[in-house]
Amino acid sequence: MFIPIGYVVIFAACLGGFALAGGHLASLFQPVELLIIGGAAVGAFIAANGGAPLKATGKALPTVFKASPYSKAFYMDLFALLFEVLAKVRKEGLMSVEADVDAPESSPLFSKYPAILADHHVVEFITDYLRLMVGGSLNAFEIENLMDVELETHHHEGEVPVNAVKSLADSLPAFGIVACVMGVVHTMESVGLPPAELGKLIGAALVGTFLGILLAYGFVAPIATALEHKLADQTRVLQTVKVTLLASLNGYAPQVAVEFGRKALAGHDRPSFRELEEHVKQAKAK
Repeated sequence: MFIPIGYVVIFAACLGGFALAGGHLASLFQPVELLIIGGAAVGAFIAANGGAPLKATGKALPTVFKASPYSKAFYMDLFALLFEVLAKVRKEGLMSVEADVDAPESSPLFSKYPAILADHHVVEFITDYLRLMVGGSLNAFEIENLMDVELETHHHEGEVPVNAVKSLADSLPAFGIVACVMGVVHTMESVGLPPAELGKLIGAALVGTFLGILLAYGFVAPIATALEHKLADQTRVLQTVKVTLLASLNGYAPQVAVEFGRKALAGHDRPSFRELEEHVKQAKAK
């Protein structure tokens, strides 16, 4: 939602300021310049990111126009689920959650939290490490190292579309200069035209530089930054699960383990102790 709002503000500021200064908006409409800049940028993007990076970027781009699912309500459900799972483990033993881990979609525990169940990354992370805990062959230190490796891999994988879009933004000003130079070359070929006609050609060439810079910093770079925020949100969820499970593995009671996870959250997403306590009670009563 905020990206379209930002785009509207950019258009209003740039085009409105140009018009207020006495400029003619029609002179900025240069489809040939857009063709040169856009075509060259897309070609370079495909050449640099063919294959898996291109697919990853195409999959990630639509997410920047959607609200993040990782709200305070999501985290409260996550903590309620983790509390119920860990309480069951503490009361009945690790083997009691084996069926829940093997088939979370049919688990009475997981099915109470559809928002969590819909996020396969979070569900896989929880169930994979609960499965390792059930196996009992790894200690807390070994599991923590494995979690760190997975989180690092997840972060590097998520950075692929971020870096691809950043590279696209970085290339646009240069392609704007290319379009401008080509326009100047065309102008020099037309020196016999009247001054008014030459002025139009020079203006059209300069629009290429303007468009390259505007597209880079006004439209493409913000998308890269938004993708970074999305990646940080995803990583924070997994980090929260990690902290909670490790606290339980180190012998802390479910209430304390969940508190460890709550402390790992940023302030705007973190529920208060009382809020979380009430939510857990309500969830258990369902």
